[in-house]
Amino acid sequence: MRNPLVLFAAAGMVSSATAAESPLMRDFIGLNVHTVQFKPDLYAPVTRVLRNYHPLKWDVGNDTSTKLDFPFAKNRVNWETLYGGWKNAGYKTHASVLFDDVEARDWKNVEADARNYGEAFARSFGSLLDAVEIGNEPSKYDDDTYRKLFVAMASGLRAGNPGIRIATCAANLGPSGRYSKSVDIFSARKDLGDIINIHTYAEAEPWPTWRRSFPEDPATKWIENISHVAKWRDSNAKDKQLWVTEFGYDAGTKPPPATGDFSKWVSSTEEQQAMWTVRSFLILPRLGVDRAHLYFFNDSDEPKLHASSGITRNFKPKPVFHSLAWLQRSLGEYRFSRVDREAPPGECFCYEFTHGNQPGKRVLAAWLPSGASQKVRLFIDTAKAVRAELMPLSAQPAEAVAFQVEIEGYLAIECSERPVFIWLE
Repeated sequence: MRNPLVLFAAAGMVSSATAAESPLMRDFIGLNVHTVQFKPDLYAPVTRVLRNYHPLKWDVGNDTSTKLDFPFAKNRVNWETLYGGWKNAGYKTHASVLFDDVEARDWKNVEADARNYGEAFARSFGSLLDAVEIGNEPSKYDDDTYRKLFVAMASGLRAGNPGIRIATCAANLGPSGRYSKSVDIFSARKDLGDIINIHTYAEAEPWPTWRRSFPEDPATKWIENISHVAKWRDSNAKDKQLWVTEFGYDAGTKPPPATGDFSKWVSSTEEQQAMWTVRSFLILPRLGVDRAHLYFFNDSDEPKLHASSGITRNFKPKPVFHSLAWLQRSLGEYRFSRVDREAPPGECFCYEFTHGNQPGKRVLAAWLPSGASQKVRLFIDTAKAVRAELMPLSAQPAEAVAFQVEIEGYLAIECSERPVFIWLE
């Protein structure tokens, strides 16, 4: 069970993780990918944890009761080769079985077909996958139909491979929404789920702009919403993990179209995407989240919602790619350990991360949510500050940051919206 820390109420944070419970960042920093388009070698510096959109239609075609051809999909993609190759390359992968594009009425027998599919899937690929997620955002299914489908497919997965971990579709507190299902759906069969899964975007304005903002911005309710789910999990499902399997920031270079649905769409800048993404990955384990997957791995610079969210553009790294590679190099072997401080926008956030095997090694991550850079003073007690680096935006080595030990136990350093890491020993 998480041990809440006493924190600034203005930040809206009501749940947290402890060092013993937080995962190593190498097991936390995840990426959403799509099947044969993913290039394992290219993305290795950024992540070793993948969430793959696995289209059910590829496997069943237009007949949910069809005889499955595993390890092949109907379009002849060999899932054993794909998932086995990623595992051999050092990745942990979980498959999000995607049936958003399958109408509920198109199942021949939703319970029988879902169970058969789950059992065959787990028998064929369970040893290659970290988990299986039953649906992404199944908005076309009413609660009763999705509940039947979830129970059936989860039962099949358990029968096919008892060790497979099972995740819900995107879930929410309260009644089911357009893109997520109520956690109440899963409460009656807690034995059939291991992971509560949520999608959340730091959206300051809804349609028609879909304008994103920095993750600490109270206007987005990003931190608040995650905290509420984490608190619910701690009270109602302590043995379940909480994964944020979609979050992210559009960052394109093209103006929106003059007319149409996306004529008022507002993009973040590429620098904002980099800063906000890294800071999100720093904040999420502090909230008690067990894993997070960024949306998306690649884009084609299209000026519309979710279409410029990649960390690469046409498989060429964007600034966020280099920032995440630095995060992985710097904190991959560390885990969140404590809050030094967190404050409203304009004031400093500072979290401590501790090495998984050498607790004497620590890193302070400090940044301002918004506003001009300023000098901040951090308490480091008897530790020795070894070096400090500013989050990079390119493939060049991270810039060293000067700091001063002004009086015993206190370090002064320039802090901005781009996180700075201070290594302590």
